[in-house]
Parts: sequence; C-alpha cells; structure tokens
Amino acid sequence: MTQYEVVMGLEVHVELDTRTKLFCSCPAQFGAEANENVCPACAGMPGFPPITNKRAVELGIAAAIVTNSEIAKIMSFEKKNYFYPDLPSGYQVTQFFAPICRNGKVEIETPEGKKTITLKQIHIEEDAGKLVHDSRAAATLADYNRAAVPLAEIVSNPDFRTAGEVVAYLEKLRSLLSFAGVSDCKMQEGSMRCDVNISVREMGTDTLGVRAEIKNMNSLKAIAAAIEYESRRHIEALETGCEELIQETRRWDDNLGETFSMRGKENATDYRYFPNPEIMPVIISEEWIAAVRGTLPETAEDKLRRMTGELGLSQYDSGIITGSKNLSQIFDETMKLFAKPKEVANWIIVELLSIAKGDNKGADDIKIDCGKFAALMRLVDEKTINRNVGKKLLVKVLEDNIDPQEYVRENKLGMVSDTGLIEAAVREVLKQNAKSVEQYKAGSQKVMGFLIGQTMKALGGKADPQIVGKLIASALAQE
Repeated sequence: MTQYEVVMGLEVHVELDTRTKLFCSCPAQFGAEANENVCPACAGMPGFPPITNKRAVELGIAAAIVTNSEIAKIMSFEKKNYFYPDLPSGYQVTQFFAPICRNGKVEIETPEGKKTITLKQIHIEEDAGKLVHDSRAAATLADYNRAAVPLAEIVSNPDFRTAGEVVAYLEKLRSLLSFAGVSDCKMQEGSMRCDVNISVREMGTDTLGVRAEIKNMNSLKAIAAAIEYESRRHIEALETGCEELIQETRRWDDNLGETFSMRGKENATDYRYFPNPEIMPVIISEEWIAAVRGTLPETAEDKLRRMTGELGLSQYDSGIITGSKNLSQIFDETMKLFAKPKEVANWIIVELLSIAKGDNKGADDIKIDCGKFAALMRLVDEKTINRNVGKKLLVKVLEDNIDPQEYVRENKLGMVSDTGLIEAAVREVLKQNAKSVEQYKAGSQKVMGFLIGQTMKALGGKADPQIVGKLIASALAQE
C-alpha cells in the first residue's frame, strides 16, 4: 500500500503593534466604526505621498531578532499589482526584492522531540481593508479602517509534516512575538492570521505534490481541522483519481468542516512586482539593530527557566503562566507586592483563569488591578479572611474594582477568631446532626466534610476551615 507524506509551509500575518498605520498618521486601532480611521493617504488619493512608519520597521527588526533571522542592511518597498477590491489604491505595498530579513529559524517541541522550522523571510506590508457582504441589499460594502495597517508576513519553508507541528509553531510564534511586543497576536481579532500551503507526495520522494493554499485562518482548532480535511482530499484524489488536483487557493468553512475552491493559485509573476518610486529604501544599521535588541524584554523561555529555577515553581504552572504575555505581566506585577510565587501562581491558575473561563474570556482578556490582587492574597495569607471569602472577593475585584481591605472591613467579612464562638457553633451542629455523628463513630470519614461545611455555614463562612475541622474532631473524640 502506498504511503503518503503531507508537506506544508506557512505564511503567517501579524499586525504590528503600532499606534498608527504604515504610511500615514491614521490610528491602527481595532474596533472603530466603519471607515472612521481613513485619510486621503490610506484611501489611495493622488498627491498624498506615503511616509514610512519608523516604529513598524523597529518592530520588524524585533521580529527578526526573536526568530534568529538575518537582517537586511537595506530594505525596500514594492508594489504588488494584483486587484484588491479592499485596497483603495488597487495594489498592495509590500516587500519582494529586499525584505527586512531572511533565513530565520524557530525551534518547536513535538512528541518526537525538538524540531527546527526554517524561515524563508519576513517582510513588512500593508493590510487590506474589509469587505462586508450585505445580502439584503445585494451589495458589498468596504470598510477601509484596516487598510494600510502594518503587517509582518512570516514565510516558512515547507518544513511541516503534521497538524500538530503547525499548531506548535503557531503557539511558539505567538509567544515570541507577543512577549517581544511585536504584535498582540490576537487571532480572534484578526491580528494574527495564517495561510497554509499544503501538498501530498509519496513517502520517500523529493518532488512536491500539487499545492493548495488555505487562506486566512485565525483559529488553531480550525487550522488543525482544515489540514486534516485537505490531507484526506489530496490522498483520496491520488489514490482514486476522483478529482484532478490543481494549484489553487481554497477557503475553510468551519460549519461544514470542508475547504472550497476560491481561485487558481497565483505565482509571483502574476503579481507584477516593481519598486515603489514613492518610498525611499530604508538603511538598517548595526547601531539601530543593537538599540532595538536592548529594548526587548525577557522572552517566554527565559521567564519559564527563571520561574522553575529561581522561584521553584513547577514546569506545569510556569508553562501556563508563560503561555500568555498578559498572565506573565500579572504574575510579575503582583509578585512585586506579594512575593510568594507559589501562592501567586496558584491564585492565577486556579482562581483567575476559572473566573475568566466562566465569562468566556481567554487569558489575554483578563484585566485586574495587581495591587488589589496582591492585597486580596495578603488578607488570605494573614488569615484575615479565609480562602472561600477570598474567592468571592476576587470576583468583586474583577467586576467592580473594589478595594479588598475596605470591602472586608465595611462588610464585616473578617474571620471569626473567637475559639469559644466556634466551639459553640460546633456543639450546635453536632447536636442537630446526630445521625452524621453516629456515622462518623462507625468509621465513616466522609461525614467530616459535611460537618465542617455545616459549621462554616453557621459561622457565615468566616472561620478558618482547618481550625473548625480540628475543633470538630476534638469534640467528637470526647463524645
């Protein structure tokens, strides 16, 4: 039976985290009203020459550094002459002859061990706008807010063989770029998108099969599903001849779980690249590269090593926290005020992420005042309140930004420390639950949790469960 090998290369687009667009001063923000962030320059009007955004170039240099790429001494911009209905100029400004960097490499973890993915190049280009299809009016509307927002396109070589490798690479790339401040890499907002070039060949051969490109994927789950579907389609076509494979661009339908043909796949010659005479080449000096390198913060890998080494956290906990730049920042800021790494990590992973999940939010969407977060943990650590009260308080901090100390004082949530009061509550609970007491004496340890819960309820949840448990055990031993 013929064995087949899937061969893939990726083109990953990330929106550079600049305040303004690539060649004008219009805001590059997400979520504005349609066509709110448009000026004559990014609308393609004649007589408004483009001015290159220096910050976009610096972020491109940062992307090159974290992907171990060779940075060009001189980079230039070209015109890509292909009809774009969502770019008002009718062409795209990109880099072809002299991109900002080439020959990078990114190391990923796979079940078989480490694997190096090599990069052909990274180039800077302008994003296209957005087309909105209105079926009621039988019309297509254009929103140019996103037009000319700066992008970095990261082009890999065809080094991928499985969907798992693709997902691992995208997660690694997202970590590298977000920690370096190159992009927020929010796939749900379109600031990180992926085109998958996929072909299938017989195992052991060097000739690549017919290539299909799956466009504009912005979900890891969808990317994995699309790869699996497209791999099966190619293999079935090769084995049965049921379909003639052609070089084409396809789109993924998440609802149907299938890809569909959009158009024949273009080659570079179809784009008719030529130098853009309106934009001067940019010289990238060693001094400029060194200055950018000096501004780069700690990477996720460096942070993970520090957390497992210096701070003594587990690989699992450290991996979750360093999996998100936002969680890492919350951890670091909170640690400055409450320097107990295991407690901070536990509150973030167990409590904070649980609340976010219940609100259908991801780790990157969590916003919290780290000073108040630290104050809450200190209240629990000092046994001013118990952990259950602390959990409820955390919700109030997230939703209403309350001051934990003031809220505890005003609502009298401090723990009951009067042993006599707790003992009285224990006696009453044991009296009211004589059957459970008999079960405990008969050897059932499960009822202890019930008795502790009833006592905590009687005390309004404002006691230390460990002290309550000890007093219940002592009372039961005396009966």
